[in-house]
Amino acid sequence: MKRIIRTCMAALVASALGTGLMATAQAETWRMAHKMPPDSIEGQLFQYFADKVDEKTGGELTVKVFPNEQLGSDDTVLEQLQIGTVNVYPEGSSYLQKWVPDVKFTSAPFLFDDREHWARFMETDLVKGWFKTIEEEAGIALIGSPTAFVRGPYRVMVTDKPWESLDEMQGTRLRMHPDELAAEAWRHLGAEVRTLAWTEVYESISRGIVDAVNSPIALVEPMKFYEVAPHVIRHDEYPQGMAFMTNAKRWNALSDELRSQVLEAFADMAAESEKRMMEAAEKDLETMKAKNVSYFEPDTSDFVARMESFYQKMEEAGELPEGFLEAVRSTRETN
Repeated sequence: MKRIIRTCMAALVASALGTGLMATAQAETWRMAHKMPPDSIEGQLFQYFADKVDEKTGGELTVKVFPNEQLGSDDTVLEQLQIGTVNVYPEGSSYLQKWVPDVKFTSAPFLFDDREHWARFMETDLVKGWFKTIEEEAGIALIGSPTAFVRGPYRVMVTDKPWESLDEMQGTRLRMHPDELAAEAWRHLGAEVRTLAWTEVYESISRGIVDAVNSPIALVEPMKFYEVAPHVIRHDEYPQGMAFMTNAKRWNALSDELRSQVLEAFADMAAESEKRMMEAAEKDLETMKAKNVSYFEPDTSDFVARMESFYQKMEEAGELPEGFLEAVRSTRETN
């Protein structure tokens, strides 16, 4: 009898261990790469997402975060994303223009009325078609909407040449990243555009090579740009979000329940991003104002008005995606 009891107990223990091993075997770990320091706002939010995924899925899916370009720079990580050795890479949507060049127009300067207008435009069949093509051709899908994460939370110009109108901005020597659409737009607005690396901005302003740089407000204080350019001007050039790029094959292989839980984690993080970004912007502005930095919020309607002719000429020349301006107009609220 005792032998029978011991045998049954052993069977129960083995069954329990087997169940535990099976659960462990089924657990999946994803690698998430990004370029930000882990203690930065974005770095903290990316870790927040990873923690929420673990919480929502009960550990069935975990996300290991690799900050500071530990897994490589943009091109290297995008290649790893395609083959599935990296599973999540959060960055601006513009990085996807590598496969669909039209994606660059999601950051068209001075075209959208506000963030809500931009978000509606991003939900159009036109833009969804671009992302669908990327998924089919590059094997890269998106987790949630690229408009949900609030980045920036808004764009400014940091300059040693203050201005409060389009006329006063004329002739500003503006540092730009290598983006021809943005460069041509600012030339059209009257700036003298000079392409420089981000790491060269501080010294270039201090030496008088350029007068100004465009930046998300969140990066102005950490980069100390205000030390050489003590005027911060909010112009809301374009809204910024974050595309949480993922390997499409691995994403689609998840169960419906797991995908739903990951999207819940993404939604929680997106809500947190808006709160933290606004709080950080206000704190940074107070810090900079205490150091005699001026801050302006000029009316930029004259910028928008001048850019209308810029986009109209591009459309007439066949340089805009078919249906692009119509999608912008149709998503504009009219009261």
